[in-house]
Amino acid sequence: MNILITGANGQLGNEMRIVSAGSADKYVFTDVAELDITSKEAVMDAVRGMNADIIVNCAAYTNVDAAETDFDRAELLNVGAVRNLADAMKAVGGLLVHVSTDYVFGDSFHNTPIGEDAECAPSGAYGLTKLHGEQQIAASGCRSLIFRTAWLYSEFGRNFVKTMLSLTASKPSLNVVFDQAGTPTYALGLARTIFGIIESRSFEGREGIYHYSDEGVCSWYDFAVEIARLAGHTGCDIRPCHSSEFPSPVRRPSYSVLDKTKIKNTFGTNIKHWTASLAECIDNMNLSK
Repeated sequence: MNILITGANGQLGNEMRIVSAGSADKYVFTDVAELDITSKEAVMDAVRGMNADIIVNCAAYTNVDAAETDFDRAELLNVGAVRNLADAMKAVGGLLVHVSTDYVFGDSFHNTPIGEDAECAPSGAYGLTKLHGEQQIAASGCRSLIFRTAWLYSEFGRNFVKTMLSLTASKPSLNVVFDQAGTPTYALGLARTIFGIIESRSFEGREGIYHYSDEGVCSWYDFAVEIARLAGHTGCDIRPCHSSEFPSPVRRPSYSVLDKTKIKNTFGTNIKHWTASLAECIDNMNLSK
């Protein structure tokens, strides 16, 4: 099979490079310099030029706060570009693998893990555009797998883990919110899952929306404490605080734990606990130094 990866220089795209390195399938990695996915013609030309069977869309506008004032750009990347990819896969009978987010549920009240059929009610521009992207895929009629994920991090790019590693190494104290709960997700684990489904061809007849994050539940405060512990940054006093102490233009969910029952039952997916994944990520960071 021929697989086109978009957003290849981001967190998930870089992890897809790693996991697919030994594959007998042909993976073509593109980012904005190689392929403008906001151009319908460019996408169609790329798909036909390589006879793409699958697109894995790792590209997105992900700046949650900036999306509030940069809505047009967020809509272009998270909606218009996604429709271009979906239409291209519809035209050739291919499969679109797309990554979405827990933000489609907004700040609606939940106190148990959220299933795929829960009502979507985004409370900010980012979540709204990601939901619109999902809707465009459905409207296109293409075959698709949509993976909603949350709290994504990796050894690549900018993310909470890398920020906390820097801050806990340099500051004597740090306040981190404790009133938002979710599950950190190592992008390498998501990449392995996507790669495994593609390699096994197990997606046939199983298209749809799936939730994927690591196992377990924690607050951002708990996450920060574990990052510092694994890194050996004992000199920073990490203190819990309320979200109200960090004003934001977006109302973030207080509980956004995703229910992974469907993906585990459908594909037999084995998911690590978030603490084990975090330890693996930090080990990988240390190996790359």
